Amino acid sequence: MSTELEKTFVDFFKPNQRLIHKICRIYTDNVEDHEDLFQEITVQLWRSFPGFKGEAKFSTWMYRVALNTAMTLFRKPKKRELKHADVDVSSLKIEYEAYEDNEHKLKKMYKAIYELSDVEKALIMMYLEDKPYKEIGEILGITEGNARVKMNRAKNNLRSKISTR
Repeated sequence: MSTELEKTFVDFFKPNQRLIHKICRIYTDNVEDHEDLFQEITVQLWRSFPGFKGEAKFSTWMYRVALNTAMTLFRKPKKRELKHADVDVSSLKIEYEAYEDNEHKLKKMYKAIYELSDVEKALIMMYLEDKPYKEIGEILGITEGNARVKMNRAKNNLRSKISTR
């Protein structure tokens, strides 16, 4: 691939790489897996980049490639149990922002999210990012209405996991 294509890819990639770290954090539970997944997502994005047509925003396309890669590579049996649950799903966005300053509570929230199914993880992450349902549907390849239904189910499932701990 040309140097021009590399420069364009890097220009698109750099401001959006935080998104990949968030995906890695939700789909992995240790530093090594996080690094491996980040590298694999980056490689998949690079391989797929020549096919990026710009029909969707780069971040939407990036989400889709990254989530598909994460779901494919890191499907693991759920071994861990949530020990503490002090996250109120009804105010999850507010709690998420407050947790950014409190790493301990943030880790607890990610543990709860880690117990969700792959699709539910993706939905909750996009909810926390304030993605509109239309974009969530585009990323996951489903309708906007289906995205709303799945989001409600994901939030209810997370609420249930939290309340039973």
